[in-house]
Amino acid sequence: MGAEASNLIPFMAGDSASNTVGGLIHASLLRYDKNLELVPGLAEEWEVSDDGRTITFRLREGVRFPDGEPFTSEDVAFTWETVTDPDTRTPYGEQYRRVSEVDTPDPHTFIARYEEPYSPALSTWANLTILPEHLLRGEDINETDFARDPVGLGPYALERWRSGQSLHLTANPDHYRGEPYISQVAFRVIPDTTTQFLELEAGNIDQMSPSPTLFERTFPQREDLRERIATYRYMGSKYTYLGFNLRREPFTDIRVRRAIAHAIDREELIKGVTLGLAERIAAPYKPGTRWYPEDIEPYSYDPEKARRLLAEAGWEDTDGDGIREKDGRELSFEVLTNNDNKERQIAATIIKDRLDEVGIEITVRLVEWATFVSQHIDTHDFDAVILGWSLSPDPDQYSIWHSSQQEPGQFNFVGLEDPEVDRLLEAGMREFDPEERAEIYHEFAHELLEAAPMVYLYAPYSLAAIDRRIRGIEPAPAGIEHNVEEWYIPGELQRHTIQQ
Repeated sequence: MGAEASNLIPFMAGDSASNTVGGLIHASLLRYDKNLELVPGLAEEWEVSDDGRTITFRLREGVRFPDGEPFTSEDVAFTWETVTDPDTRTPYGEQYRRVSEVDTPDPHTFIARYEEPYSPALSTWANLTILPEHLLRGEDINETDFARDPVGLGPYALERWRSGQSLHLTANPDHYRGEPYISQVAFRVIPDTTTQFLELEAGNIDQMSPSPTLFERTFPQREDLRERIATYRYMGSKYTYLGFNLRREPFTDIRVRRAIAHAIDREELIKGVTLGLAERIAAPYKPGTRWYPEDIEPYSYDPEKARRLLAEAGWEDTDGDGIREKDGRELSFEVLTNNDNKERQIAATIIKDRLDEVGIEITVRLVEWATFVSQHIDTHDFDAVILGWSLSPDPDQYSIWHSSQQEPGQFNFVGLEDPEVDRLLEAGMREFDPEERAEIYHEFAHELLEAAPMVYLYAPYSLAAIDRRIRGIEPAPAGIEHNVEEWYIPGELQRHTIQQ
């Protein structure tokens, strides 16, 4: 991993490292299969009432936590109470507060009731990892040691966490879907991709996410690597963006935001940052899915239009130094991004050059991830950021873009307040028909593009390099890790003894 996990309670963390590791330790009522369809998880079956306001889950019997305690409906109810508690610092609470009440008529039945129909409801129960009530009742979920020493119902259990170095997991022999074939997994924290590659080359690690340069140039030219290492490329479920703090000047003026969008050459970014391993997008959805509008187009690369918009907004270079001014202030701002992501750093450099051409001066600052989140994102202390969003199979984006989601720890940290965006997000949550939902979210995507709270930079392909000793990998719409508990290493090829 390029960065260390921050919290192994997934709904308390927003970073990919925490969710990757936490996703192996914990389990949810439902899960997504390889085709991104909802299938049974801890719940073996479920039923939605005719009016769409009640979901009844029938839980699997005989499931136990690693400490031997049985999993029951009380654990689900406790998890719901925890994630919806106003004092819990989680960006996900709002979607579960739409449940008006829960009921546990017996240990293997959990009922969630809603005041009004909520179309993303089932997907939310696929995303909520269940916590053990017997270990956490009475604990402060924001400060608990459980975040670093969790007990879950997933295919693996945490065995050891060496801060800043590695996390060691061991297979859960009582996992409800069967014990994983690979008995131990170690996640090593190696921020530098080049160092990761050297470790892969030496056989010290088995899997990494290579940079586009490694993927496109190094692996194809090395026959010895091609024989030992398999590479995978597929359209990912994420995108990279330049986000503005809409509470600060000059971003309160939509003309400035649109000017910046026109000043950035997305094709240059895709070639320079990803070596072509990405796509231009104009909507916050995975291209090719029903939620991505066919008629939407990104802002064009048009420096002259950018200059006109800036002039209309009153920004002119009156002293000839190449930087526009207005009311005695230069048009300059700072862009933050995380220091463990080389691609974002390269993107920032390219963007800096393009904005300089239209009279905008930016400085780029690289920040360690935990500091980035706690001191800048959560406190709204930034001008602009280069970050990425991961995309859920469900199109609901309420928690990211609705104007109510701006408290510390919530996801609308850029501060978008757009009544039409709010209306469409609320309408989308009430609509169950897939075709009608698609129309609503297509309209939402257009409105979000017009509002320009961010500039979509690119949607990268997901890249993976994995030692060929590892078998059972099955690429699918969900990616390659949907069946990780079915991966295996033939006995004669096993070589690692993970140091405890």
